[in-house]
Amino acid sequence: GSGMVKFAQAYPQRFFDVAIAEQHAVTLAAGMACEGLKPVVAIYSTFLQRGYDQLVHDVALQNLDVTFALDRAGLVGEDGPTHAGAYDYAYMRTIPNMVIMAPKDENECRQMLHTAYHFKGPTAVRYPRGSGIGAEVQQEFTALEIGKAELVASFGESDFIDILAFGSRVYPSIEAAQQLFDTHGISTRVVNMRFVKPLDAHMLHQCAQTAKMIVTVEEHAIMGGAGSAVNEWLAEQ
Repeated sequence: GSGMVKFAQAYPQRFFDVAIAEQHAVTLAAGMACEGLKPVVAIYSTFLQRGYDQLVHDVALQNLDVTFALDRAGLVGEDGPTHAGAYDYAYMRTIPNMVIMAPKDENECRQMLHTAYHFKGPTAVRYPRGSGIGAEVQQEFTALEIGKAELVASFGESDFIDILAFGSRVYPSIEAAQQLFDTHGISTRVVNMRFVKPLDAHMLHQCAQTAKMIVTVEEHAIMGGAGSAVNEWLAEQ
């Protein structure tokens, strides 16, 4: 389901299928990291919940160099509610040392996995089920600056509504912003936040200073999600 068959065939000595033993998968990765390896745990967002204790105690508190590739993040359609990855922002961002990324498309997902691989510490890249939007995939790897968002669209000249979009919601947010401007003349900017943790404090400060309204868009439960993280930052200021 996570598309690892080709990798397993090409690199049989580097692939370990532990079946539905999620707790074991996380602790196994922690042990590998302790010995200097760079393990990647490919797992559904909803199933990492089963290994939460190990994620906290065995990986994050020790600040071990483990990358979590979280498939099925957000809503999952026919996979059903038990497979919906609607809680990972909430359960991961409270943990010390975790870096959490959400790509807007296939190319950014690839670059985020590259970024996570070179980051020395626990990271998670959470991406949705199914196909992407058809973005051109750059062959060259480019590591992203940790905690750096990007302004991806701007319609109008002043009195902006700023849409802070996370992961798969970036392109729908751009479409919504375009429609707001074309139909109602409402000036709108869209920010691809990229990182749920750490948030881009500089970008949030700019938005808070200049926007007449801030809207967050995410594919996650409202409580404890990315919008909650933004609210917490604003309250702290």
